Amino acid sequence: MSAADAGTPGVLYGVGLGPGDPELVTVKAARIIGAADVVAYHSARHGRSVARSIAEPYLRGDQIEEQLVYPVTTETTAHPGGYEGAIEEFYERAAGRLMAHLAAGRDVVLLAEGDPLFYSSYMHMHKRISGRFAAVIVPGITSVSAASAALSMPLVEGNDVLTVLPGTLGADELTRRLRGTDAAAIMKISRSYAEVRAALQESGRLDQAFYIERASGGSRQLIEQAREVDPAAVPYMSIVIVPGAEAAGMPAPAPIERGRETEPEPAIGRVDVVGLGPAGRDWLTPQALAVLAAADDIVGYGPYVDRVPPNPRQRRHGSDNRVEAQRAEFALDLALRGRRVAVVSSGDPGVFAMATAVLEVAAGDERFAGVPVDVIPGLTAAQAVASQVGAPLGHDYVVLSLSDNLKPWEIIARRLAAAAAADFAIAIYNPASSSRRQQLADARDLLLAHRDPATPVVIGRAVGTDEQQITVTTLGDLDPGQVDMRCLLIIGSSQTRVVRTAGQARVITPRRYPPPS
Repeated sequence: MSAADAGTPGVLYGVGLGPGDPELVTVKAARIIGAADVVAYHSARHGRSVARSIAEPYLRGDQIEEQLVYPVTTETTAHPGGYEGAIEEFYERAAGRLMAHLAAGRDVVLLAEGDPLFYSSYMHMHKRISGRFAAVIVPGITSVSAASAALSMPLVEGNDVLTVLPGTLGADELTRRLRGTDAAAIMKISRSYAEVRAALQESGRLDQAFYIERASGGSRQLIEQAREVDPAAVPYMSIVIVPGAEAAGMPAPAPIERGRETEPEPAIGRVDVVGLGPAGRDWLTPQALAVLAAADDIVGYGPYVDRVPPNPRQRRHGSDNRVEAQRAEFALDLALRGRRVAVVSSGDPGVFAMATAVLEVAAGDERFAGVPVDVIPGLTAAQAVASQVGAPLGHDYVVLSLSDNLKPWEIIARRLAAAAAADFAIAIYNPASSSRRQQLADARDLLLAHRDPATPVVIGRAVGTDEQQITVTTLGDLDPGQVDMRCLLIIGSSQTRVVRTAGQARVITPRRYPPPS
């Protein structure tokens, strides 16, 4: 029986993953990762997590994932508290997210590269959480040990003393410390290698120093004399070893603040309008994944909300597809109460979707003047359908909706005729529905007044799902009966043609357009 079933709080596990090789994860760590209800990990804004990639072989596939995305790493920020203020707020919010699971009885694993208490982000969560919930540390192999093994060289012998140094200390302080130790391991060198090398030179240790990159990375491992390394080419997973020591001199972690309460939520939250792309996780951008993971509330058209993986920490608010303004106001009201809200749209939120509605409501009501609103782009349906058949949108094209719910048919017909006369390829959204069957037939007739009946037409239905269907036909043979609301049409220009590559029919619109005759 789980802690949640028993009504008792969950346990926070700080799990060390070792230096990068999944086979160097301990048996205990693998067992705890596989048994956890929630798996959490840090990442930068690009969304990729080294820790998750190491742990992936041990994940069940049905666990809740909490991706803790740093708002900044080294760049500047507009946060009123500067870099330190932004990071402090991030740690407090991240701790709150994890404690919500622990309070509900779910065990949480927070993944840490190397060892959780050795230059690890885990410590910031430990300080904030361990005074309120049980916390268990599962140690991991440090990069210092992995680098020594890669060198096949002892770190210390006899009475040698090892000093572990962050490369961010600066050249002068590094020089002083290197002069006072027998052996050294220098970490955090990716952005400070020039100063590290200068300190090694000044202290007389450069000729004894080795540079190790991806110590447990197999064929990706690199070992060089430290003097030979280009500072501009040093990645995150790298270390300098001056032989003679082991990891016995690890600095003690800062005292844990027992009983500290999390700070209250800020008076105003935020709204992010997120593009989900045309289908599942594979079509989501890392930025969209990160924003969805950080949200307190998911708001949107019911079927789109259902595409976001459930997380018991989050509230979900699905609604009908015809209440965009009300949905936008609801999301902004939630933000006024301190919630972080993700308003979701299929495809891209700025293409016939929710971004305009949210921004219109936010700009038109002074209550929402202080609510931050960001738009997180997504892969459009037009791009997705085009990718499945080749490059039918390879030249200038027009995006047009046949829905007359928000604009009269006369406007649609005029725009469609203008696009056809100008010889654009045309991506047609909302081509038909159960109540709109005649518009597509009328649109086909309008296009035939300007296009050859042999013009290629692509019908993409439910692209990216198990129900995906792609049909390539011609304008003259286009059957409106084949088309429903889950379809997107691409009508070729006069230059669009079907070619064959590797025995497969592909639709392309060349980038070169013939000059006027």
